[in-house]
Amino acid sequence: MKVLIMGCGRVGAQLASLLDGEGFQVTVLDIDSGSFRRLSPTFAGTALLGDGTDEDSLRKAGIEEMDAFVAVTQGDNRNVMAAQIAKHIFNVPRVLCRIYDPLRQELYEKLELEAISPTRVFASLLRDRLIEGKR
Repeated sequence: MKVLIMGCGRVGAQLASLLDGEGFQVTVLDIDSGSFRRLSPTFAGTALLGDGTDEDSLRKAGIEEMDAFVAVTQGDNRNVMAAQIAKHIFNVPRVLCRIYDPLRQELYEKLELEAISPTRVFASLLRDRLIEGKR
């Protein structure tokens, strides 16, 4: 499976390393070349400098052949914009994006974007741990 990850922060780099280790063909796209230092020393994929909201950068990253696109930058707006481009312009079969604001997550899901809110996920995890601790 070919996966393009936009954003090489902690989550993007970790995801890239996990997928690469499982044999996926991974390309990571980021606007800051220094972010690639977060990738595992054994990372065998491709790291490209570019903007995931720019169609030329996405083409250079090979988006037209990707099976999946994941947007995990720090910006909700950038992630959603890139996800829409990947889904509606390049017809990438699977598109995921990180959305910090849980209220936005619901809106984007109505737009048929698969959005994950780490705020909501982590709050649920903490709640579950607290409840388990009482048993």
